[in-house]
Amino acid sequence: MTLRARALHLLLLTDADQKARETQLFDLAQPAGAGDSLVAPEGIPGRPARPVLVPHTQLRRGSLATPHGHATLLHAVAHIEFNAINLALDAVWRFAGMPDQYYLDWARVAREEAYHFGLMRDHLATLGFAYGDFPAHDALWRMTERTSGDLLARMALVPRTLEARGLDASPPMQAKLRGIGDVRGVEILGIILRDEIGHVAVGNRWYRWLCERAGLDPVPQYELLASRYEAPRPQPPFNEAARRQAGFSEDELARLASPPRS
Repeated sequence: MTLRARALHLLLLTDADQKARETQLFDLAQPAGAGDSLVAPEGIPGRPARPVLVPHTQLRRGSLATPHGHATLLHAVAHIEFNAINLALDAVWRFAGMPDQYYLDWARVAREEAYHFGLMRDHLATLGFAYGDFPAHDALWRMTERTSGDLLARMALVPRTLEARGLDASPPMQAKLRGIGDVRGVEILGIILRDEIGHVAVGNRWYRWLCERAGLDPVPQYELLASRYEAPRPQPPFNEAARRQAGFSEDELARLASPPRS
């Protein structure tokens, strides 16, 4: 089985624990199958019946001083990591004709996202809760669907925009967990932040590669794509150190801090 065919198989799995377990065993030695013609079947992405998905405006976190509020935050992170498994797997199978390294990069990302999900799921269990016990939103996957026919937009707006928000959000979340004495939660978020820098860097690398191949300037092209696909504008505070490590240029960082252009 090729990397792309295996990724599609994993993407269709509906049991969260099985998906995470089998994705962590993703065999990177398989041929990429870059030229294979794969057709999107019904049921993408495979996901469990729970959590119930609702608009993000309906989500309520509650106070971290309560076990319920604490668990809600951990569940939200676990849900992000579960979605990130699907995002990486979709990037592997959906887009044909890329260099083999592209598929290896995203398969490796999928394995690490599965590891992150397992860490947070197991930590959530120490509070007496399981993945699926709280409602969640589906914003990450909706952007994945919107960019399903445009690899350049996918690289611009999923890893470099939505997932890059995790670089900004992790330190404040760590501070909150530290404040309630959740040492393990802080450690797990540190692992996730370390690896997510690499994942966003993968998105940056392939976005720029695609821009170069098409003769496009990546900075104004990003603004055009963000407008076309109605991507949310990242809000401060920004983790500039992590974003630099992930490959954002000084020009891009300066534009983040400036008012949106018409």
